[in-house]
Amino acid sequence: MIATVLLLTGATGLVGSALLRRLTARREPVRCLVRDPRRLGPDRVRVQITIGDLTDPRAYRQALRGARVVVHVAASHRDQPHATIEELAGLATWRLLRAAEQAGVEHFVFFSALGATLTHHSRLHRAKAVAEQAVEAAAIRTTTFAPSLVYSPGDRRLARIERLAWLPAVPLAGLGRACTQPIWADDVADCVIAALDRPRGDAPHARHELAGPDLLTHREVVELALRAAHRRRRLVPVPAPVLRPLLRAYETLTGPAAVATWDEAELLSVTMRTPRGTADAEALGVTPRALPAVLGV
Repeated sequence: MIATVLLLTGATGLVGSALLRRLTARREPVRCLVRDPRRLGPDRVRVQITIGDLTDPRAYRQALRGARVVVHVAASHRDQPHATIEELAGLATWRLLRAAEQAGVEHFVFFSALGATLTHHSRLHRAKAVAEQAVEAAAIRTTTFAPSLVYSPGDRRLARIERLAWLPAVPLAGLGRACTQPIWADDVADCVIAALDRPRGDAPHARHELAGPDLLTHREVVELALRAAHRRRRLVPVPAPVLRPLLRAYETLTGPAAVATWDEAELLSVTMRTPRGTADAEALGVTPRALPAVLGV
């Protein structure tokens, strides 16, 4: 008999790594679908590993073997050499969901994005909206998390701000007015654990909007990151009509090695807020911490 496991995608990302630490601490049998096991660090000796790519449906058969629960966190904020944002965030989710249904998976957990719609100007949000529709129509139990801006001290976004702080002035994508409710990756992971531990209710499809306690503009987030890095710099807004051709040209020259892409920069002009505030997280027993407290400022 095959032992049941939890299949985790995106295990090396912000939420995935925080969740993996919690699952392994609980001695949960976890299988990670990854392209490069080395990125799992010390956790790679504590989990089962399936080498594969989300864009290759052939990798799903082994990954789903004996899986009772799938937690699908993986996505991409930029096009990859082998796949586009739409393929990674949208089509791959649909394929994995269909494969999970066929494999007899009981519970499919999916990560969307707060404010995702089919007509959103962000490619990632449009792809997530398509995937969310498929998840909500699934024949198995599903849980969808739609978080606001997810962060963690030292993450890629905050590290980029720290590097930019070596300049006399820090460029700000757009006008910096887009509002978010930043939520710590550790708090998001705690919400997932709480949802996994909940007994199955009458509703086959649950959805939780996850947000932190603060409503902050992108400018305020950058200012807090600079303060945490003990840097005082002037912020210089760069309007989208100016930034877009510059980043597109930069991407053409550098390819996959680009430090930043237009699609990533565009996300900084996306408002990600919910009128429910922290209510959904608190309903799961998690009280999200404020960004200044997490960064120590």
